[in-house]
Amino acid sequence: METFLGIDYPTWWYLVVGGLFSGYAILDGFDFGAGAWHLFLKDEKSRRIALNAVGPVWDGNEVWLVIGGGALFAGFPVVYATLFSAMYTPFMLFLLFIIFRAISIEFRGKEAMLWWRKTWDISYSVSSIMLAFLLGVVLGNVLQGFKISQDYTYEGAGFWEFINPYSIMTGVTTVFLFMMHGAIYLLLKTEGKLFVKLTYFLKRAMIFFMVAFGITTLYTLIYIPHLSDDFKASPVLFIVPLFTFLSIANVPRLASKRKFGWAFFFSALTISLSLVLVAIELYPVLLFSTIDPQFNIDVYNASASIKTLKIMMTIVAIGAPLVLAYTIFVYRTFWGKVKLDETSY
Repeated sequence: METFLGIDYPTWWYLVVGGLFSGYAILDGFDFGAGAWHLFLKDEKSRRIALNAVGPVWDGNEVWLVIGGGALFAGFPVVYATLFSAMYTPFMLFLLFIIFRAISIEFRGKEAMLWWRKTWDISYSVSSIMLAFLLGVVLGNVLQGFKISQDYTYEGAGFWEFINPYSIMTGVTTVFLFMMHGAIYLLLKTEGKLFVKLTYFLKRAMIFFMVAFGITTLYTLIYIPHLSDDFKASPVLFIVPLFTFLSIANVPRLASKRKFGWAFFFSALTISLSLVLVAIELYPVLLFSTIDPQFNIDVYNASASIKTLKIMMTIVAIGAPLVLAYTIFVYRTFWGKVKLDETSY
């Protein structure tokens, strides 16, 4: 098989897709976390400030999801087809909530009536929580595996089959991780009484996340042992979970010193390292078959042709820096504390 820098093209595309979804989780993760806190902010001014903290960037963050989904479809069409067949319900719910979250942000400030704003406040907060939860649910199911038979056909049945103890745990853990991430972001964008309130929220989010993360990790080690096979085969890989735990520990340490910029960095690093752990646990498999390992879908039997991957790698080499530059430009433009004016949400 052809390689580039000693790595075959399907593996390169695996890294590309993983990098795009990591970028999405980091960027839209704090959006979802900020939205999850929205109903905990009781007064109108605080809610407007929190909403305007994400207002200039939330739609740009979703670009990473679109590109990631497109990259998955283009590079691993078999995975795309099987995964969407298995996870049709959560993906449709995700689409529904992402629509309601968007219109909640845009519609909330269009009318001054109290009932109108409360309605969209609830819609915005519930949608943000459910989006984070559904991402975790999909991840939990991917880690467990699916009922995949020959010809990579999904054999599962049942509308709610995607809901199981492990997927619920990964969903809840994801919600608390994003709430921690979002609270830190809001602390970077606010001041005064709202800032003080958010420091209290952050402490609670960090505790809940660490407890949920610990329980989910323990469950994974006991009940899903195939995920640790690569670590047992190559002990040097244990450096990744070690760095993950150190990154998690750094967040409360830095937050207690009010170094929220660095706390946000390590919160983002925690998300990234967690997904690196997932990538190591899966590779080279993309979707495990719970029927028979011979039906596993991996980077080789699911990938597009090598010629297609080579062409797309060239496009990525050109497009990825542009997307990254655009993201940096937007965040630099809207850097600093939120100030409300007549153009605010």
